[in-house]
Amino acid sequence: MTNKKIVFTDQAPRPIGPYSQAVIFDRLVFISGQIGIDPQTGELVSGGVAEETKQIFKNLKEILSAIGLNFSNIVKTTVYLTDLSTFSVMNAVYGEYFESNYPARATVEVKALPKKAKVEIDAIAVLE
Repeated sequence: MTNKKIVFTDQAPRPIGPYSQAVIFDRLVFISGQIGIDPQTGELVSGGVAEETKQIFKNLKEILSAIGLNFSNIVKTTVYLTDLSTFSVMNAVYGEYFESNYPARATVEVKALPKKAKVEIDAIAVLE
């Protein structure tokens, strides 16, 4: 796969398993699921779904910035929640990061997430 490039920035959390923060293939950027880990401490932020979602978007921003992109380059996200009743809390924060031309999105409830996180978001972006 000569068109495959691994993305890494120390401004976002280091992967907690055998995966990359993001992978570029041709013009697509596949960003691995992010949970609300503070990259400085390596720990999950406290405060629940709202604070975790804010930290996730900080982490996504750093990964995108490392390759010269921003949120407008995101074309698809998947949101994983451990309790779908917290959707409105996550959605309120999520909406602060996209002004128009919203990406496609799927939201699903899952039984558990790493580090007992309450929310995880992955994304696909397109290079300009």
